[in-house]
Amino acid sequence: MKKFDTQIQTFIKDFSNNLQDDNVAIFAGAGMSKACGYVDWKQLLKDIAEELELEIDKENDLISLAQFHVNHKGSKQKLNEKILNEFSEEAETSENHRILARLPISTYWTTNYDTLIEKALKEERKKVAVKRSVRDLNQNVYGSHATVFKMHGDTQDAANAILTKDQYEVYHFTHLPFVTALKGNLVQKTFLFIGFSFEDPNLDYILSRVRIEQQENGRIHYCTMRRVNRTNFGNKPEDEAEYQYKKRKQELQIQELKRYHIEALLIDDYDDITEILRQVEASFKANTIFISGSAEEYGLMDKDTAQGFIHKLSKQIVENKFRIVNGFGWGVGSAVINGALEAIYDKSDKYNESQLILRPFPQFKTGNKELPELWHEYREKMIDQSGIAIFIFGNKKDKSGNIIMADGVRKEFEIAKEQGCYLIPIGITGYMALELLNELIVDFDTYYPNHKHLRDEFQKLGDTSLSEEDIFKNLKKILNSLKK
Repeated sequence: MKKFDTQIQTFIKDFSNNLQDDNVAIFAGAGMSKACGYVDWKQLLKDIAEELELEIDKENDLISLAQFHVNHKGSKQKLNEKILNEFSEEAETSENHRILARLPISTYWTTNYDTLIEKALKEERKKVAVKRSVRDLNQNVYGSHATVFKMHGDTQDAANAILTKDQYEVYHFTHLPFVTALKGNLVQKTFLFIGFSFEDPNLDYILSRVRIEQQENGRIHYCTMRRVNRTNFGNKPEDEAEYQYKKRKQELQIQELKRYHIEALLIDDYDDITEILRQVEASFKANTIFISGSAEEYGLMDKDTAQGFIHKLSKQIVENKFRIVNGFGWGVGSAVINGALEAIYDKSDKYNESQLILRPFPQFKTGNKELPELWHEYREKMIDQSGIAIFIFGNKKDKSGNIIMADGVRKEFEIAKEQGCYLIPIGITGYMALELLNELIVDFDTYYPNHKHLRDEFQKLGDTSLSEEDIFKNLKKILNSLKK
């Protein structure tokens, strides 16, 4: 895992915290789609420039260039065809798209014409509301997980895509609802701008209006920006001059963005964006705990003591501001639910029901898939939402009525291990949990290479001489250490 500077580390922590409350939004620019094989604006208009006997590399005002072509031809038809042809072809989503789609982000804005964001969300089985025109803004898509605002239209309606100077000049009249919606989101949510150059006059207008209205109280947003690096220039005197010029210009641009309450996250390579997003995802997942367990009997505990232990465990997890994912394991699930809900309802101003995610296992085959296959997929999906997995008890009855180890808990341990979760078997509950704890302790440095200092705390999780209070204190210490 790459170590970033303090500013990016702070961003990762703050952004993942905002994710907990659905307080984030993504603004995707052309750079995000270019990595998937689509063209950027200069590539899109290259043929247009040549037709006008201009050189695209010398042009910076691409909106005017598009307008020159319309003026020259008296028609926008060729521009419409360019959008249709360049962005209609299917492309694979990038890792950046896929990470963002996995995260609980409900608001996306983009000036891109492609459908990569929608595709990534659908691949995660999320229902998407796409707003590509003013007309769409008035239509509700019930049960949607995310809304994608395409403020310049898209390939499915190329004729109305925003591209020329004429269209930009009247945008705040023809697309006022988009302007109003974006202004509202910029006030309410923390934005991350990815692959965006901040040369779009529509966004510049909206950002300036928000800045004027909010003054120094404006919400902090973030953007990714590749650092001007000396190694990217040659060794000639003119190369040094060009480097110094571009470095100074970038410094001034960063200062200008701060005026709009946008902090630039400087990266050395575009691959760093993917690593930052991975760390955001890991940080977010570290706030979610999967509780694995099943019990026909409770070993050294009687049933009431065991149920009370599970209840307190679940309640403490919520009170420590974690989320719980649970598959409603036999003999365990009800106590998990009751403990979490007690914490939530006792202090509803501090905790909420989104901290409890229930995924009861299907019990009968009703489709084409056999239950073992369905259960495996179900486990993978549940555990994928988590960064920490706690294991308790872990026994069941076989067909003869004998108590045996629960192989399902073992399978969940292996899936959680494969997915990179922190694994915490509470050995005092016995059975599979104790077996897993013993295995973990033997090979502790492999499981926790960056937390070797926690070995003693993990060993205490199997010490039946400790009081329940000491076990919970010890568990809290482990969770707080892993959360850092």
